[in-house]
Amino acid sequence: MDTNELLRYLFTPVAQVALIMAIAEIIKKIGLDKRFIPIVDVVLGLAIGIGVYIVYFHMNPVEGTLIGLALGLSACGLFSGTKNVVEKIKED
Repeated sequence: MDTNELLRYLFTPVAQVALIMAIAEIIKKIGLDKRFIPIVDVVLGLAIGIGVYIVYFHMNPVEGTLIGLALGLSACGLFSGTKNVVEKIKED
């Protein structure tokens, strides 16, 4: 596995999920109702999937869209899971 493949399949998606979470958090702080944050996560994931994987890595549009969807859903789930753990710790 060369460096480009490592970036494409490991480091890039991890950084993109973190970026999606950060942007969604900023949008929430600006004033968007937190009920809409999962939608924001998915839209940002799709935008990154199209922008990075289709345009930059020249992947098939279906692959780029699916990867983007997975990124957005991962960011949403990671945020939700982390929030639930923190709330549980605060209760104890």
